Amino acid sequence: MGGHLALDVGGVLAFVVLLVACVFVAMTVRRWLFERGGGTVEASLRVIGRDDAPGVWRLGIGRYKGDVLNWHRVFGFRRRPRQVIHRRGLVVSGRRRPEGEEAAGLLPDVSVIEVKDGDLTVELAMSASALTGFLAWLEAAPPGFPVDLPQHEP
Repeated sequence: MGGHLALDVGGVLAFVVLLVACVFVAMTVRRWLFERGGGTVEASLRVIGRDDAPGVWRLGIGRYKGDVLNWHRVFGFRRRPRQVIHRRGLVVSGRRRPEGEEAAGLLPDVSVIEVKDGDLTVELAMSASALTGFLAWLEAAPPGFPVDLPQHEP
C-alpha cells in the first residue's frame, strides 16, 4: 500500500513541476514576442483611482505602437494590453522619485511620472533611459497633437 502512495505522490509532484515549467516557458515566449518587434520598455504602472487613492504597482512592459503606448503585465498571459495610453492630449502632471515603502516594490533607480490620458490617471515608474525615451516619444508627436509636458524636474 505504501508503494502505491509514493508513486501517486511522485506522479503528482512531477505533474506540478511540469506545469510550473510550462507556465514559465509560456511567459518567456510571450515576453520574447513582445520584445522582438522593438519599441518596448520595462515600466511599472499603477492606476490612480477617482478618489486619488493609488492602486498597486504592477511590473510590466510598455510597447510603443504609433500614437499609443500599450502596457502589458509581465506576469500574465493576455496578448491584449491591460492599459492603453494615447499620446494625443496626454498630460504629464508630475515627476518624482519613489518614496518610502513604494521604493522597495519597484526596480532600483526609477523615476515616477504621473500621466493623465482623458479620465485615466496612472503613474509609471521607469529607468532614466526609459523615461528619456518616453519623453522623446511624446515630444515627437505630429503637429497638432496637444501634449503637455512639465517644464522642470522637481
